[in-house]
Amino acid sequence: MQLTGAEIICECLIEQGVDTVFGYPGGAALNTYDALYKYSDRIKHILTAHEQGASHAADGYARSTGRTGVVMTTSGPGATNIVTGLATANIDSIPVVAITGNVTTDQLGRDSFQEVDIVDIVKPVTKASFLVEKVEDLAPTIRRAFALARQGRKGPVLVDVPKDVTANKTEFTPAEPAKPEIFEIKNPESIRVVQDLIRNAKRPMIYAGGGILSANAGDEFKTFAELIDAPVCCSLMGLGCIPASHPLCVGNIGMHGGYETGMATAECDLMIACGARFSDRVAGDREKFGEQAKIVQLEIDEKEINKNVRVDEYVLGDIKDILIALTVGLEQQSHSEWLSQIEKWKHHFDSKKLPDSEYPLPQEILQAVNEIKADDDIIATDVGQHQMWVAQYSKIEKSKTLLTSGGMGTMGFGMGASIGAQVSHPDKRVFLITGDGSFHMNLNELVTLKSYDLPVIVIVMNNQVLGMVRQWQKLFYESRFSQTDPHRATDFAALAEAFGVDGMRINTKADIKPVLQKAAELKKPVVIDCRISPDENVLPMIPPGKTVNEIVIEM
Repeated sequence: MQLTGAEIICECLIEQGVDTVFGYPGGAALNTYDALYKYSDRIKHILTAHEQGASHAADGYARSTGRTGVVMTTSGPGATNIVTGLATANIDSIPVVAITGNVTTDQLGRDSFQEVDIVDIVKPVTKASFLVEKVEDLAPTIRRAFALARQGRKGPVLVDVPKDVTANKTEFTPAEPAKPEIFEIKNPESIRVVQDLIRNAKRPMIYAGGGILSANAGDEFKTFAELIDAPVCCSLMGLGCIPASHPLCVGNIGMHGGYETGMATAECDLMIACGARFSDRVAGDREKFGEQAKIVQLEIDEKEINKNVRVDEYVLGDIKDILIALTVGLEQQSHSEWLSQIEKWKHHFDSKKLPDSEYPLPQEILQAVNEIKADDDIIATDVGQHQMWVAQYSKIEKSKTLLTSGGMGTMGFGMGASIGAQVSHPDKRVFLITGDGSFHMNLNELVTLKSYDLPVIVIVMNNQVLGMVRQWQKLFYESRFSQTDPHRATDFAALAEAFGVDGMRINTKADIKPVLQKAAELKKPVVIDCRISPDENVLPMIPPGKTVNEIVIEM
């Protein structure tokens, strides 16, 4: 059948199982948006206030569902506005397909109105990017983009489509989505070697990363951890790969991880990194990180092997297949003495009480959220102190229920991500935990929450300063608070009301539970302005490039 390029885009999206796209129209994308009008019974389009919000929404959709998120924009600034969103998805290995409009092919390279070479701009922050110059190439390119986004180490792919390509017609033949490429274990002989290391270990630990969630390998990972009876220390991206309440779950590892996770890395004799990349926020001093232990890396991306930390052994393949292979023929291990030591380290700072403050404490607010939310409800965060408090105090019981920008650390990510998650899970509650600094970045998306009646509960940890940067200035710059006390007077509750969203306030400890409970009962979007202390710090903290021996517990 003869279809326009715009219709082919819609047909290909339906082929790929896409039911929702996020975006913003514009001149170069008008043909595509006209086609979306015709296909509106099969493809839902969510209009955001800004293209960056749309890119983060597509990302949040992907993180919370395991499916590929889709963002659509026009050319020029519409396309460049999604670059941060693509970079965020790229470093965290999130499958997103971006479809951008561009000027007609005869206007390319002429500095035409709203023309930009988005294909080259995004090359460093995508798995691939394509310019489609012939309508005959459009369907194969879109199909290839979806296949690339999902195969191997997942990530974003961009397809740039000039306006005349969306207007031209060609023969379209429907096709089934490409089956996922079978990514066989590249060095299966290493399985036996790793099994022997596990058998001989007295103090094994698992460093669990986001690759477990990306591969939908939560069940296999739990089986493996229980079989080898090893404590699990999760990176920020790995939280949720094993329930927080599981006896083997130790908690968050790295700069703001617990004393127990730091000590586990310093005292283990075998460290097994599962779908983790030894980032600087985890490894700190890379020369000393786990230096006393044998280190094993289970990884799908060969470029990550020995990139940050030298390992003694590795297995290259899909983490789900690797975990299954490692359990075959491996006897049940037992490390009760080692686990008892981990438990003692958990209570190392028990004598240190929470600060005596007239302000509501972030810990108390998050503990109240734990009591209100269901295990399969979703928490999205922005970036800053509140993000680390979530990692420390929120109980993440199920995979894909924590959405946070790990590698890029993107302030403003959370609002878009919460939109994507709520759209894809209308039966769940989504809690956005943010700070006043991050919330100011993308608060314009409150209009999207209201327009689509998305019942996201936005909790703003409002200390009226740029808290994390201020904390570093306090610790490393002799309290020279340069541009971290902006003296903003934003009333977030009143602001919410201006958007048509309910606004509430938590000013005292006594407000915490009743306000959160009322917000949860409303079943509509709510913004809660939580006035916390500007001097509240995220502790413990291992300074950058240091080890657990230099941990900071008070400031």
